[in-house]
Amino acid sequence: MDRLGMVEATEAPKAIGPYSHAVECRPSRMLFLSGQIPIDPATGAMVEGGVREQARRVLANLDAVLVAGGMARWNVARTTIFLTDLADFTAVNEVYGEFFGDHKPARATVQVAALPRSAMVEIDAIAVA
Repeated sequence: MDRLGMVEATEAPKAIGPYSHAVECRPSRMLFLSGQIPIDPATGAMVEGGVREQARRVLANLDAVLVAGGMARWNVARTTIFLTDLADFTAVNEVYGEFFGDHKPARATVQVAALPRSAMVEIDAIAVA
């Protein structure tokens, strides 16, 4: 039995490197989602606006990968948020809270020097079914 399944989401932007959108570990149904940046899958362009708009697009992209992997945001057990400026923490936290609602995955937030395509935010996740 193949214990790893690669997941590619047609509703999320194509990977911009040699990686999968997510990898599912069987038989326990764990899904490891690659970090998403604010690329609009319809255009392949970065979304316009500030960090709130970028965070919304990132979370929508994660949602698409979760669905492609047969899961939902309620399956997310852990996330990591990467910010190029920790001053954006409050704004991203508000968008993140709206996205997850009462579901509160474990999380780490870190500041990084730079992200691909000059994104302000990137988020990865681990989901469990």
